[in-house]
Amino acid sequence: MSESKTFHLPDLGEGLPDATIVEWFVKEGDVIRLDEPLVSMETAKAVVEVPSPVSGKVLKLAGAAGDIVVTGSMLAMFEPDASLPQRAEGQDTGHHHGPPKPAAVGATSVANPTPDAAPIATDVAPTEADAGTVVGAMQSSNAVHTEQAIAVGGVKAMPAVRAMAKKLGVDLSRVRASGADGAVTMQDVKQAAADGSTLLPSPTARAVGGEGAQHPVAHARTESSSALRAPSPEGRREDQRTALSASGKPMRTQPPGVSVSGQPEQLKGVRRNMARVMADAHAKVVPTTLSDDADIHAWTPGNDMTGRLVRAIVRACKTVPAMNAWFDGDKLTRTLHPQVDIGIAVDTDDGLFVPALRNADLLDAGSVRESINRLRTQVEDRSIPPSELTGYTISLSNFGMFAGRYATPVVVPPCVAIVAAGRARHQVTPVMGGFESHKVIPLSVTFDHRACTGGEAARFLKAMIDDLALPG
Repeated sequence: MSESKTFHLPDLGEGLPDATIVEWFVKEGDVIRLDEPLVSMETAKAVVEVPSPVSGKVLKLAGAAGDIVVTGSMLAMFEPDASLPQRAEGQDTGHHHGPPKPAAVGATSVANPTPDAAPIATDVAPTEADAGTVVGAMQSSNAVHTEQAIAVGGVKAMPAVRAMAKKLGVDLSRVRASGADGAVTMQDVKQAAADGSTLLPSPTARAVGGEGAQHPVAHARTESSSALRAPSPEGRREDQRTALSASGKPMRTQPPGVSVSGQPEQLKGVRRNMARVMADAHAKVVPTTLSDDADIHAWTPGNDMTGRLVRAIVRACKTVPAMNAWFDGDKLTRTLHPQVDIGIAVDTDDGLFVPALRNADLLDAGSVRESINRLRTQVEDRSIPPSELTGYTISLSNFGMFAGRYATPVVVPPCVAIVAAGRARHQVTPVMGGFESHKVIPLSVTFDHRACTGGEAARFLKAMIDDLALPG
């Protein structure tokens, strides 16, 4: 027997400390060839297919769908086959496959490392040093946090299985369960999607005795996912890849609102990354907020609220370049940007996304609206490239579309400013000869006081208010 080779989970982008297993394309005992898809992993921003680093027999896999694997820990173990193509030693694959490096001697951590709370783990290696994440102390180990199948609506299934059922339009209550303790498995869902005749009668049909009643598959899905083909039964390895994975369309590991059990649950994907980013911002930024109202009484019909806010930010950035900047607190350097790339906060059930509206200073009102609609659609169907979620120079949160007047939005480094717009309202305004009812937008600007002065922030806010006061 050849020597076994351990494949460690590579950094799937931007130094994220872990990823969640969505779907394995092989099982233990299978033979896989070099660069064939091994597994799909969900990071904070997308689902990434990880190729096999070797050709050979799969000896061991780290966990099941829904499990969280720490970057650098064991993902799979292989027995290489010398008769099949192999990658040359030292050949660059673009990923770092080795285990996490131990912390340097004398390195100082932000917080004292503490183990994760009561993980259910397999193949737990001795505890390693802090992996240096933005949270502070994140234990780096081979621990795989296993999710339990949860009964919701009388159907027991893991969150990842529910996510797959939702994407494929399969009613879980009609799927024949083959898993332990009556749980619906991933294969059960795929089989049901491929062959509708295996579905159980709908609860309504059973109640009225209509055994032959045909229950339509749910159509509540996004436009992009509705065009996907149902996966074929397992056969060739290419067939084992679901249409969802093969098309490159991302998918959630846990749909929102699945379980309200009152029990602790592991944060995953977007929410997990959001927690880290917010903690990092809180630790690094010195935030100060200014608030005021912008009078939009002069607006002519047809003005787009978000479009006008974008235009006002652009005008203000040109007036006060210090707010359209990046700041490096470690090196004490500041970068002023000639272009204005605005991060537009998009709230979703999965968590907060901030796609970048590139070159907003070159876009007219129609192009701004078209670009925002495109970004929102890409966020909703999780098809947005990770590159579009970074690199913005200033941010906008239009939370007023829901509720609220003023806010203290969070500045995320390296940016130095974020604008928040509250809910528009009418207020009594003194005018020559009496009073009038004017519509106003509450504005809040939070800035990093290490990089910007209060005067710069105030002039920025005034420039926005002046632009928003114009008719169109």
